[in-house]
Amino acid sequence: MADAEQSSGLAGAINNTLTPVSDFVSSIIFFKDPFFGTGTPLVVVWLIGAGIILTFSLRFINLRGFRHGWHLVFNPREHLKGEKVDGEISHFQALSAALSGTVGLGNIASVPVAIALGGPGAIFWMILAGFFGMSAKFAECALAVKYRKVQPDGRTLGGPMFYIEAVFSRLGLKTLGKGAAIFFAIMAMGASVSVFQVNQAHAQFANVTGIAAPVAFGVIMAVGVGYIILGGIKRIGGVARLIVPVMGVLYVGSALIIIAMNIPALPAAIETIFQSAFGLDAAGGGLVGALINGVRRATYSSEAGVGSAAIAHSAVKTNEPLTEGYVALLEPFIDTVVVCTLTGLVVVVTGVYVPFLFNQDVVGIEITSAAFESAFSWFPWVLLVASVMFAFSTLVSWAFYGSQAAAYLFGATKRTDVIFKLTLCFLLSTGAAVSLSAIINFIDSMLFAMAIPNIIALYLLLPELKRDVKTYEAKIKAQAPNT
Repeated sequence: MADAEQSSGLAGAINNTLTPVSDFVSSIIFFKDPFFGTGTPLVVVWLIGAGIILTFSLRFINLRGFRHGWHLVFNPREHLKGEKVDGEISHFQALSAALSGTVGLGNIASVPVAIALGGPGAIFWMILAGFFGMSAKFAECALAVKYRKVQPDGRTLGGPMFYIEAVFSRLGLKTLGKGAAIFFAIMAMGASVSVFQVNQAHAQFANVTGIAAPVAFGVIMAVGVGYIILGGIKRIGGVARLIVPVMGVLYVGSALIIIAMNIPALPAAIETIFQSAFGLDAAGGGLVGALINGVRRATYSSEAGVGSAAIAHSAVKTNEPLTEGYVALLEPFIDTVVVCTLTGLVVVVTGVYVPFLFNQDVVGIEITSAAFESAFSWFPWVLLVASVMFAFSTLVSWAFYGSQAAAYLFGATKRTDVIFKLTLCFLLSTGAAVSLSAIINFIDSMLFAMAIPNIIALYLLLPELKRDVKTYEAKIKAQAPNT
């Protein structure tokens, strides 16, 4: 009992310290529209607008390149033709590593949060944001490979910070470019403290087992993450290659079973989603509420336009940057269009979200757990296993993103890498002890802040990217018209 009280006291102290900081940062990043009275955060408009512009500018590359992306994943050596290539991991490992950072608890816990705050219509806007986000993911990952730095020992350093600095420097704005790249890297380091994953994994653990031990749970997770990330991107890619398919099949299979068991309610659920999306449902949150929460949660789920996954993709083995762009555009489709949609349908067809609608006390994974339990009493245990695997894989990938950002800021030395990763693991150990609302505000702020310099650079590099796409597609058409 004394240990529990001590843990609770420590958890309360951590939460009381971090919540004001989180609220302050969030109020700046999510500055709301002061002109039209919609209350829409301007950065949300900035992000979804970028996805739409890139989709049209690249002539719907998210549709045209979809089949080719899968071809590259399953035929990784075909385009290399035996030549020596830079990079450390395969297309599949890069996709798995990036997916392990996006197909995580954002899909399990963020979707019900979006539904609770914005109504079922948020699901529609999540899907739409994911669709347009495919083009943003293509652009940022292709450019990250093109502008990456290869170390003498073969290790790669890559990410938006390199093409941000390069494009501004090319325009004669070297100081501004360096400042923007540094800002991106600092935000990436902040976002890598992905305590949301620890928090929601512990929430499901406590919900299923009845044991609430936030500090101990956080420490155990942090130790496991530390072991993997200290092995570098090759170990991360190897682990992700094993975990991502298993957790994907486990979660998606379970979700499909629940939907099948509630198939009579599916048409009404889909109708509710569409009505709520456009403010036609009296019980919904209105068009603006659904749109804002849908796009905001889709961003946390897919991270398209943010530039984070581009860091993992920059380590791929290839001498043709565009190939990784095509592989990367599959991410938002998998994690948002597929996995998030399944989660949303599970929550809506079971109706478990209704008591939580527009509740100020944000509830995440507990809603999904209740939906799982409605099918079988033991299903929350399946969700517990999936949530821990999702959380662990996401923590590992984001630790790599943060370490690459630290390398950009402080130098690519072993000392910098180890100090950052150990510090990160210490911070992650506090994750289960912080309130969910504080975590959501902090991580969303870091993620959306990364999108500001990243999208500016994407716009500036868009003419160059369009030329590269035209050249690459002509080459592919000449070599293999069927791919």
